[in-house]
Amino acid sequence: MRRQSDCGDCRAPLACGPVPTTRQQPRLRLRTARRADLPALLALEQRAFRGDRLSARQFRHHLRSPSAWLAVVEGDGLLAGNALVFFRRGSRVARLYSIVVAAPARGRGVGARLLAAAEAAARRRGCRELRLEVRQDNAAAVALYEGAGFRRVADLPDYYEDGAAGWRYARPIASRAARRPA
Repeated sequence: MRRQSDCGDCRAPLACGPVPTTRQQPRLRLRTARRADLPALLALEQRAFRGDRLSARQFRHHLRSPSAWLAVVEGDGLLAGNALVFFRRGSRVARLYSIVVAAPARGRGVGARLLAAAEAAARRRGCRELRLEVRQDNAAAVALYEGAGFRRVADLPDYYEDGAAGWRYARPIASRAARRPA
């Protein structure tokens, strides 16, 4: 994944809405993103990344593009995270471009849920492999991907806008039949 949120010290309330941290957590729901989500997507993008941000124009393009899949997780109507996957015609490889989780929603399985949904979207498109890039200094994301069975396939020095290094990861996408227990 080229980008992954590394904003762990943001103390400002999210413009897209904080996820409550009380005992009665809202039920999180995964769904396809829609144009009405644009302000919340932009607010989350602004809070999560120092650079390499998607613009409103890019989000609008991805929302209507047949070669992109954009999903959100929301709770009580507030955005808790999003994932963006790209597909290329004629290719069996999908690219997980971005997973973003709002700081107040971290530790609640939002990233894992988005990752599983991204894999399912790629499987539905007939892809056999999911690839991503991640910052080497993003320990939480690296742990998520390695825990999900991704393997590191490339070192990417000076990959990000700020000069940070990245890693490329890949994982075969299991067919639905292969995932069912015997």
